[in-house]
Amino acid sequence: MNENELFQSEKDCERVLELLDDYLDSIEGEEELREALRKLEDLVFECDDPYELAHEIAHIYAHLDETDRGIELYRRLAESRKDDPEEYAVGLYYLADAYEHFGMPEKAIETYSKLLELEEELGNEREVALTLANMAMNYDEMGEVEKAVELMERAREIFERINDEKSHMISLLDLAHFRYELGENDKAEGLIRIVLKNPRDNEIEINAKLVEAEIYAGREEYRRAFVAIRDALLKAVDAGDELFGLVFDTLVDFIEGLFNEKAYRDIYENIEIFAEAFEDDTAEFFRAIGELARWKEGDEEAKKRFDELYAKVQNEDLKAILDEWKKPKLSLSLGL
Repeated sequence: MNENELFQSEKDCERVLELLDDYLDSIEGEEELREALRKLEDLVFECDDPYELAHEIAHIYAHLDETDRGIELYRRLAESRKDDPEEYAVGLYYLADAYEHFGMPEKAIETYSKLLELEEELGNEREVALTLANMAMNYDEMGEVEKAVELMERAREIFERINDEKSHMISLLDLAHFRYELGENDKAEGLIRIVLKNPRDNEIEINAKLVEAEIYAGREEYRRAFVAIRDALLKAVDAGDELFGLVFDTLVDFIEGLFNEKAYRDIYENIEIFAEAFEDDTAEFFRAIGELARWKEGDEEAKKRFDELYAKVQNEDLKAILDEWKKPKLSLSLGL
């Protein structure tokens, strides 16, 4: 990869990004990488749309355990746009998002607060609502759920007033999750009902079903939780790999939690609804989970059935999940 070709692409960040992977692969040694990053930082300020390139640079710095260097780049980008309020608002958003992405919710909230003041001055109602929602999510991350509810309610009211139906539904989902965290299950379920009875896209319906499952699981209504996740999984089949992966991972975490709680009957009495939804070896994977639960409960005949089903599973990732779950759990105790 010719270095000159990369840095002659000034003001064309898309072209730089196209060439970046090959350029980085040609670098030998950490010091050479740091020098390249310094040059790329300078290039960011020449680009018309710098934020995707800044994102790549920040992640490389994070890989080098220098996350603050990446954050500083976002801060400098925002400051460089202070003379243009609209562009400054964009810069503050990306800075806040970077703090959030790298696990600094307090700094994210601080930056979103500055952005909120600016958006209110500019009169951008939708952006005000989005900023309030982002602040709410970070307060929730910090465990300040009541504050999260307060801010998300303000966002919800704006979304409803300006007829942003999709954002309004998403805010209701987030509020349902917050209410669940506060132990207000009836309020959470009521919000989910509102979402599910309104016209919605697949992503919103899938997430509504996942929050619904969370509520049911919290009440130990495991059958209803399984059905809600099943409905989400079926809806996600045609919704893209990312959403399907989200639902599948949620299901795996849910089942693993039941295994850890030794709630074996709840697993094997409900897992068949997932096996029935698939025709490939995924069906055998789910049936194997049921037999594993019976085996762990003490049914020695189930071990043979599990082994037969396990042999039919071709997907190595699915087999790895079964391998992990069939391991005996070690428990250590001190005799005092």
